[in-house]
Amino acid sequence: MGRVRTAIGLMSGTSMDGIDVALLRTDGADLVERGPSLYVPYDNALRGRWKRALETAKTIRERRERPGDLADAEQALTLCHAAAVKSFLLRNRLSPEDVDVIGFHGQTVLHRPDEGLTVQIGDGPLLAEETGIDVVYDMRANDMVHGGQGAPLIPIYHAALSANLPEEFAAPVVFVNIGGISNLTYVGEDGVLSAFDSGPGNMLIDQWIEAHTGHAYDRNGETAARGSVVPALSHRYLGSPFFSGNLRRSLDRSDFRPPVKGEVSIEDGARTLAHVTAASIVKLSDYLPQAPRTYVVCGGGRLNPVIMAEFAELAARDGARVIAAESAGFDGGSMEAEAWAYLAVRSLDGLPLTFPGTTGVREAVSGGALARRG
Repeated sequence: MGRVRTAIGLMSGTSMDGIDVALLRTDGADLVERGPSLYVPYDNALRGRWKRALETAKTIRERRERPGDLADAEQALTLCHAAAVKSFLLRNRLSPEDVDVIGFHGQTVLHRPDEGLTVQIGDGPLLAEETGIDVVYDMRANDMVHGGQGAPLIPIYHAALSANLPEEFAAPVVFVNIGGISNLTYVGEDGVLSAFDSGPGNMLIDQWIEAHTGHAYDRNGETAARGSVVPALSHRYLGSPFFSGNLRRSLDRSDFRPPVKGEVSIEDGARTLAHVTAASIVKLSDYLPQAPRTYVVCGGGRLNPVIMAEFAELAARDGARVIAAESAGFDGGSMEAEAWAYLAVRSLDGLPLTFPGTTGVREAVSGGALARRG
């Protein structure tokens, strides 16, 4: 067992809706003691700024480039995260000295695994200076250097959590994160890990709803609940080359696009995209070592009852059940942030973050850069 540390994890995902903050006490191995969490939403102006950053980032050819206003966006994003950490510490009566390290994901603005290129904006040294806490950041890059896809990174944390699952949720278990992009982690009875991105999560629905209503997402699946699945549209997405072939790859936001405005009604579009989110997960479960018995769902998608009902119905045909992370005693909203805290501790100890079965990396490797507190 390594040294037990107290870590804060920070996650801003592909949905770009806000910052998840979570506290973890862990040795980066078997010990996982989950602490409080906090969600800090972005306002519309910030979300708009991050979207513009996505467009600017398309010109990047070397991962350290910050063309146009991207450097300013990176600084602004980092200061938002610093403010979130300070608020979290204040709410929980903690001081910087109570925390050993921050695991900082940053915001992915470009992810081209086939080119070995991934960019997460976020200034680790600035965050360390602002918070007075050591920061581990840029945790995807080393995986790509060694032939990996750079994602997903959280399976090793899912494996640690699976050890504490109630007996009724026996292996094989699949943890499913339905964020902007969905990814899954298979944990077998023998501890074997297999993980990959499984398709668009909330991303397409969010983009569809925002284009038509100005709202950031389909609250409680209300729009989708009034619609019907359009088979031709569903088949178009599920027939993508992404879902065929034996080589699994990680996704960028630009790999899938929402329907053309006016192609279908608002309601039918939302309903069809909810179906695609659920069906893509079940479709790609065929690539797992064994058929899952239980799916544990985290991320924002678990709060959409249309996605969850569709997922449960499709999974039941294969004899599996679908549960929200809370039903297994976890926090489905903070799990990714917790994972980033866990990964930061592993990085400090030089432990592997990624594995051949999770990212396709040639061999298990550690990763991350360390910025010392100011």
